[in-house]
Amino acid sequence: MQRASLRSVLSTARRSTTVLPLRRPGNVTALRLAPLSTRSNPPISGPGSMNTKKLSLALLSGLVLTGAWYYRDTLLGASEPGFPIAGESSSTPSTATTAVGPGAAEEGPRKVVAVDNESVYTGTLSAGPGGRVSKEVENNGEKVVEMLTPEQATSKLRRNEESYFVGRGKGVWRYDVVQVPSNDPIEDDHAEKIIEVPPTVVPAEEGQEAGPSDWMFWGVFDGHSGWTTSAKLRQVLITFVAREISNTYKAAVADPTPKTPSPESIDNAIKKGFLQLDHEIIHESVDKVFKNPSKLVAAETLAPALSGSCALLAFYESRSKLLRVAVTGDSRAVLGRRGSSGKWTATPLSEDQTGSNESEAERMRKEHPGEEYVVRNGRVLGGLEPSRAFGDAFYKWSYDTQLKIKSQFFGRTPSTLLKTPPYVTAEPVITTTRIEPEKGDFLVMATDGLWEMLTNEEVVGLVGKWLDDQRAGSKDGKPWFGSWFGGGKDQGMLPVEAATDDATGQRQPIRIKQWGVTAKDSERFVCEDRNAATHLVRNALGGKNQDMLCALLTLPSPYSRRYRDDLTVEVIFFGDNTENNGQVTINKEATATVKNDTPQAKL
Repeated sequence: MQRASLRSVLSTARRSTTVLPLRRPGNVTALRLAPLSTRSNPPISGPGSMNTKKLSLALLSGLVLTGAWYYRDTLLGASEPGFPIAGESSSTPSTATTAVGPGAAEEGPRKVVAVDNESVYTGTLSAGPGGRVSKEVENNGEKVVEMLTPEQATSKLRRNEESYFVGRGKGVWRYDVVQVPSNDPIEDDHAEKIIEVPPTVVPAEEGQEAGPSDWMFWGVFDGHSGWTTSAKLRQVLITFVAREISNTYKAAVADPTPKTPSPESIDNAIKKGFLQLDHEIIHESVDKVFKNPSKLVAAETLAPALSGSCALLAFYESRSKLLRVAVTGDSRAVLGRRGSSGKWTATPLSEDQTGSNESEAERMRKEHPGEEYVVRNGRVLGGLEPSRAFGDAFYKWSYDTQLKIKSQFFGRTPSTLLKTPPYVTAEPVITTTRIEPEKGDFLVMATDGLWEMLTNEEVVGLVGKWLDDQRAGSKDGKPWFGSWFGGGKDQGMLPVEAATDDATGQRQPIRIKQWGVTAKDSERFVCEDRNAATHLVRNALGGKNQDMLCALLTLPSPYSRRYRDDLTVEVIFFGDNTENNGQVTINKEATATVKNDTPQAKL
């Protein structure tokens, strides 16, 4: 592959793409993206490493993709009669095109994406007679796939979106969720639950409304080295935490002096729930498999211990209007609040807990004195990026336990750096914030795949812009189709206050640090989704730059993981719903597939 001419032709970035022929030189547009790192492997040279590159669209001549292979059926689902836009609002007409199967493609060139070990390229490919394109395969790390159309990219974005109206009159009126996988299967997960708590557990204080209160939980779980740990957290973490909080409240009611628990005791209850679950995953699982030494039992029982997951859990108590955010790992929560100027402010409610966070690195050095490599290259023992996580047993089991499991069942040889485990903890760091619904408060929770692409201020400004567009559409009484930014004074700028300083313990997005994307808001962002979480993901992956958006969503696993992570985003809107019916109902306009009217958030 010829690379020498790349720098000299960067000025041609805006030219239209030309035909990308296989097995002979051609011209394609180079979408230069630095591959992302993996969570559990140390940085290495070669494919998948964090090489510093710039993001640019350039016409690269002389690219020879010998042995690259083209495929359509798996990606576009040729067996399906069409490629509908999932979850599309009834007010938005579908413009999806029919998926093209063998022998059914239209004549003429179609956009394609080519990927090698270091770069992504876009171009066009001419179909042969009858629309068939030959496929050739060699094991050289190169692939060519037909690029999704903008309509198909929208379908993929919206495939897993959910939205719910909360008609409880308890301080939350809506929340939106979306997941966009990169791994196959996706390693992220999420959970939501609303628990109605009787006044015997949480009594009303003076000036508070009598009756039951609500405990509302939202969880985002970023798995790594597999999906089993995050799935375990989805199933039981909220239950573990709610049980400990309930015990704490009951103890306070039984005490003749305090009627409500102290803030410290509630924080301790949340931490206890986290640590008890991780103890069950890491240590109780080992006891079980040694009592029943079967490889099948061991594989099933130890799976959540062998993989790992970060956890971000929000707990909102409706009576006090206090929001607690507990973070284990590097998922992030940011609060948006409307200021007196009319603009929004972004307040981070968590820190990214990785080996690159100096406070986390210092904590680990104090816990493991004299161990030079407890943090190496910003990773725990040079391997794992998050410094706090569930699972990840190879950083928690003793050396002897790991050898015993390997000899009796399966596993790997313990690291030679392993001396005084555990090196990774599931204990969360907790922040407490009083919610002010009258200021339009909202919370964005997301796995690090979002924060690799957008800053805190961009995320809050994008939700603020989305809210403004929603309100404008409802006031005009016209169907809401979204809008492109720009067109008037300040219309192209996000309505958010600029950051005063760098957030402590939070990394700069990769797109700024490595890809060099610094375009103005009006040149980058778009507002065209009914679901606020989907809106954020669209703008994280390209926004107005449809070639980038379509290219990133076209890449199949495992190629996609080099350039984007799994994405899970939740947006919670505080305030009271005008329809105070006591129920949680599906918002059909912003939910992908509505099978029935039973909400996933359970009372």
